[in-house]
Amino acid sequence: MNLRQTIIQAMTFAAIVFASTVQATADDAIISTDAYSWRGDTVFQGEFKAWAPSSDRIVSTYHAQPGYYMGIEKEWNRKNDISSYPALKTPNRLHTAIYNLGLDEMVNAVEPDTTLRTGKAWAGVWTRDVSYSIILSMAYMQPLASKISLMKKVNSNGRIIQDTGSGGAWPVSSDRMIWAVAAYELYKVTGERSWLEYIYPVIKNSLLDDLKVIAAENGLVQGETSFIDWREQSYPRWMQTADIYQSQALGTSVVHAQAWKVLSDIAEELGHKDVAKMAIDNHNTIAEAVNRELWMPEKGYYAMYNYGRQFPIVNPRAETLGESLAIIYDVADRQRAREITENNPTTPFGAAIFFPQIADIPPYHNNSLWPWVAAYWAIANAKVGNEVGTLEAIGSIFRPAALFATNKENFVLDNGDIATQLNSSNMLWCLAGNIAVTHKILFGIHFEKNGLEFLPFVPKALAADRSLTNFKYRRAILDINISGYGDKIKSFKLDGKECKPFVNSNLKGHHTVDIVMADNEIPPMKINRTANVKAPLTPIAWITDGRLYWNPIEYINHYIVLRDGERIAETRETSFALDIPGEYQVIGVADDGTESFASEPRSNAYVTVIQMPGESTAFVSTENTYEPTSPVSGYTGNGFVEIDHKSAPVDIDVEVPEDGLYAVSLIYANGNGPVNTENKCAVRTLAVDGRDVAAIIMPQRGEGKWSDWGRSSIVRVPLTAGKHTLSVSFRDENENMNLSTNHALIDRMEVVRIK
Repeated sequence: MNLRQTIIQAMTFAAIVFASTVQATADDAIISTDAYSWRGDTVFQGEFKAWAPSSDRIVSTYHAQPGYYMGIEKEWNRKNDISSYPALKTPNRLHTAIYNLGLDEMVNAVEPDTTLRTGKAWAGVWTRDVSYSIILSMAYMQPLASKISLMKKVNSNGRIIQDTGSGGAWPVSSDRMIWAVAAYELYKVTGERSWLEYIYPVIKNSLLDDLKVIAAENGLVQGETSFIDWREQSYPRWMQTADIYQSQALGTSVVHAQAWKVLSDIAEELGHKDVAKMAIDNHNTIAEAVNRELWMPEKGYYAMYNYGRQFPIVNPRAETLGESLAIIYDVADRQRAREITENNPTTPFGAAIFFPQIADIPPYHNNSLWPWVAAYWAIANAKVGNEVGTLEAIGSIFRPAALFATNKENFVLDNGDIATQLNSSNMLWCLAGNIAVTHKILFGIHFEKNGLEFLPFVPKALAADRSLTNFKYRRAILDINISGYGDKIKSFKLDGKECKPFVNSNLKGHHTVDIVMADNEIPPMKINRTANVKAPLTPIAWITDGRLYWNPIEYINHYIVLRDGERIAETRETSFALDIPGEYQVIGVADDGTESFASEPRSNAYVTVIQMPGESTAFVSTENTYEPTSPVSGYTGNGFVEIDHKSAPVDIDVEVPEDGLYAVSLIYANGNGPVNTENKCAVRTLAVDGRDVAAIIMPQRGEGKWSDWGRSSIVRVPLTAGKHTLSVSFRDENENMNLSTNHALIDRMEVVRIK
């Protein structure tokens, strides 16, 4: 073999080795779970795949289950001009295409009136949707549309609007304060003092109303779990909307804690020292209550919510958004934050909205994954340094974006499909989460009131040279370059000069940021990989002849009996002898230890029933929006008392035989709207002997259903032996979201001694 042949052979061998190396790199999985993998520029899931022929195109072979009502996007091809937005350049074409898909659909989401549309199928601005989207990325991607959208969610009383929801919106649904967090995020982006002065009274007045109406005696916040607003999707069937108002949710409580922190920061900046102190004290009260009342050390994460009637118990499910927000907003300390990312159950398709699932409820919030929640989960994992958790959370966003060629609303947790109860393409908060993953995690861009802080977190599997050009920040335009991987910065340069990883808010003009990561190995952490699990069905219990009975549940190992919220017995029987008065419930436990919801509380305690003074059977108020179709029936005594904005306080005299803690509730009717929507929840304040004690809530029970009597929320009141006057009155803070209709019928009051 001559020299020339030797050289050619060597060059050929080198080319083969190089090609093999390139192919191996392309074939190495960036992310791989039991459900799907992301390799090179392609996502694979079983027989399906999706890939990016270019940065402006995604092609998918996915097809939905036969007969599904909603079509599947087989391709995405960029339709809009996105050149005015930050441009991503990265060697992974699929990543670039998914990012550009987010930008393309973001342009679609800006309406002609410069508001942010909720989704392709959902017109209009919704408080929680737009707020969570603004926090993720819309504050800086669409500052004007964000501002106008937020302003549309303030009512004529200068309060934040809680959109229509269970039982007539606020205060059953009570997460409206996420508006405050979004509004402050927008201020950090723009630095406009006039915006700060506008949002200050709105946030303060809304929080002060909430402090009187939804603050629980244990320091938590009452009301529905944030964003999970279909009651049967996340609560036991027996719970009425009044019961949901009484529940105390992790996510909603953390939202309120952060809103108080925001108010404190704003008040401090505007020079209102007393308000700043009051607000941070309220933040601390809620944060401490979350850690005291909801932390489950045996599971390593927070409980989803407390629920019940006279004696609340925890629902021990994990709830991913609430867990994420607790980490992001420092309600969880660093140790608990790390534990949450390692213990929150993660299925092959990603972290569920909550876990375990409810067996007899179809997918929507139940048995599902929502990509925008996964974005918050990814940000939370990155914050505590969980590399695998961050990577798989990103994968749970990128997989569906590629396979469905749009930012869909939600996905079935069992199979990753879109066959849920409702779904939409071009979903605002999902596209906002898509964009946020790249900006806030891989480039580490975080907005502070005086500048940009850079905290990149780059899993080794995503190591690459990336650039983000035309990133607009106040009066500056940044071209940002980043290389390497890890959670530590080796070099940070602004216009070629080494400096701290921070860009001051007074920067003007066009500048270049160069970041070199340290290529450090991130200390390993685990994640709790699990198959999807369905909890046992909820027992139905009743009391007869001194015993508690319940229906048998299939595939159950044993039952737990509770009295006054405490576990007192385990049994394989379906009845239990009652020897002490109290409030009783039953929980079913499967072989693997998964627990059902507790049954509806049943009490054998003595109830004092008090009829309302001045009862009649005639409607006189003009506030009732749905007239009864037949005469009102089902009441006790001589009729009912009608209450509206103009009615005088209802004073009820009661005599109690001994000192103790008493549960007070009203039996009422509210036919001003359906159970699941509108905004006419009746809200009043209960006073004892002239002293306001707590709000008492009477949600809607159905259009025109004035003979459908239900129980209001329960107020626990300490009473001394003897006579007392209990008053049901309207206060300014009782104004609901409708403003015109705050109306109900009251049949009677019930008082039970519980301690």
